[in-house]
Amino acid sequence: MNPPDDKARFVRRMFDRIAGRYDLLNRVMTLGQDLSWRRQTVAALGLVNGRVLDLGTGTGDLAFEVQCQSPAASVVAADFSAAMMGVGRRRPGQAQPAWVLADAQRLPFADGSFHAIVSGFLLRNVSDLETALAEQVRVLAPGGRWASLETSPPAPGVLRPLVELHLRLVIPTLGRWLADDPAAYHYLQASTEAFLPPEALAERLRRAGLTQVGFARKMMGTIAIHQGQRPG
Repeated sequence: MNPPDDKARFVRRMFDRIAGRYDLLNRVMTLGQDLSWRRQTVAALGLVNGRVLDLGTGTGDLAFEVQCQSPAASVVAADFSAAMMGVGRRRPGQAQPAWVLADAQRLPFADGSFHAIVSGFLLRNVSDLETALAEQVRVLAPGGRWASLETSPPAPGVLRPLVELHLRLVIPTLGRWLADDPAAYHYLQASTEAFLPPEALAERLRRAGLTQVGFARKMMGTIAIHQGQRPG
């Protein structure tokens, strides 16, 4: 296994390369369902009137959705890929959140800074999941809500061969056609299959200190919306 710093550099460079086509690929690969999943993920936070952190914001989809669902919220959009955030900053007709260049494993925020934290497709990309979760719990205020949209490895069952075909053939092919970067989308397939199933991730969330942990599967079990709360 590569050292953590190697994975971090690889992931940052990959997202910098595909930033301009990232949103298009998401829409095509999910047949537009990712927009609904993001709405549901933000809805899991409830109405938030305080500060919200969208961690691993990418081009800001979740940050903008928070502003839509909770107009009174003060939203911070943080990522370690400046290119991805640059695409978000150029989105027309959008009220802009506060953009912050930040590493999910070393957050530049004080303890208890946020009333809610949300992320999309972040957790499988960090080098050290425990550290990343600990940092999120640290900056989340007591009683604060937490939600994450994440890929999940295919579950056993009759549909598993079809799901694996989509992951191993369709997604890299789309990456080659639409982003001219099949390696990035081979990484998506490999990182999805190697990541924790929802039940195991839920246990990690509890160990990190979150309560009221739960999840909902989407897209034949390859996507899950996770939620929890820091004890008050």
